[in-house]
Amino acid sequence: MDPKFWHDKWKSNQIGFHEDRFHPMLCEFWDSLGIDTSAAVLVPLCGKSRDLVWLRERGHEVIGVELSEIAVRAFFDENAVAAEVDELGSFKRYRGGGYTLLCGDFFDLTPGELEPFTAVYDRAALIALPPDTRRGYVRHLAKLCIPEIVLFLITVGYPPTAVSPPPFLVSAEEVETLYSGWRQISVLAKGETSIKGVPGSQTAFCMRPL
Repeated sequence: MDPKFWHDKWKSNQIGFHEDRFHPMLCEFWDSLGIDTSAAVLVPLCGKSRDLVWLRERGHEVIGVELSEIAVRAFFDENAVAAEVDELGSFKRYRGGGYTLLCGDFFDLTPGELEPFTAVYDRAALIALPPDTRRGYVRHLAKLCIPEIVLFLITVGYPPTAVSPPPFLVSAEEVETLYSGWRQISVLAKGETSIKGVPGSQTAFCMRPL
């Protein structure tokens, strides 16, 4: 998506994609992944997600990347966490309370700008990107990750004509195409959900080294 699309969404507070609760699939399946609680977790396109808080409460250092500074500031303000702010390359970096949020374009991120991490949580990144951008996103993510990374991905499904994206419909077949050359893919669960008031589905994937 054009960055202006997301900046306008946050400026106008049109953030129906934001959830005030922890994602149920994160709560149900994260512990089964065997990720040490001392491990840092990368959350691409994190917004001001409450899931960051859940991960931190488990003991993880949390590294988020978010385009909108409105979202980043809101996260720290709404969770009463004091943040130090500095510059890191093309990013504005907010740090405090075990969180590091990098404000800028995920595609500008380089490995040297990230603190070491050993897991990725993607609930809102892949499904926020149109089809012609998703392959580039996965390639870029792979460049940022060490081989041992464990990735937890949640996608959504719905009748193709029923919802105006984002979120974008991402099928299990597309996940296989995008990640199979890099990750071993397992489906953890499928469940029902509501997407913009339309009945839909969600699928949780775990991805490990080949």
